[in-house]
Amino acid sequence: MKVAFTTSDRIHINAHFGWAKEIDVYEVTTEGYQFVDTLSFKGELKEDGNEDKLVPKIEALVGCTIVYVSAIGGSAAARLIRKRITPIKAKSEEEEIAEVLSKLVLTLQGNPPPWLRKALQPPSHDFDDLETG
Repeated sequence: MKVAFTTSDRIHINAHFGWAKEIDVYEVTTEGYQFVDTLSFKGELKEDGNEDKLVPKIEALVGCTIVYVSAIGGSAAARLIRKRITPIKAKSEEEEIAEVLSKLVLTLQGNPPPWLRKALQPPSHDFDDLETG
């Protein structure tokens, strides 16, 4: 699964989702984790009520299962969830990306919590379950 982190130093989860200039993406499996890419965002990213700045970030994260943030607004969180991306708030801005990645590997090797098992399932496109009538 792909996991993203809002970061200003590439070590800690220390950037607000809306203000983040960089988001690091990793691939996480039961075998370990590997850096994939740094998504970079330019322009005016300060808190200003302009939610258009969220669109490129959310689109860039499509395919990720989780995004770890230091903080996130309700509207941005709702938009991510609609795209099947689970936002998770870091314990603090001192929490390290490598530590979270190591814990995720162990979680995948064991018994992932129900929300993560659900997030890892491919989206259902089975229209036979819909009622007609």
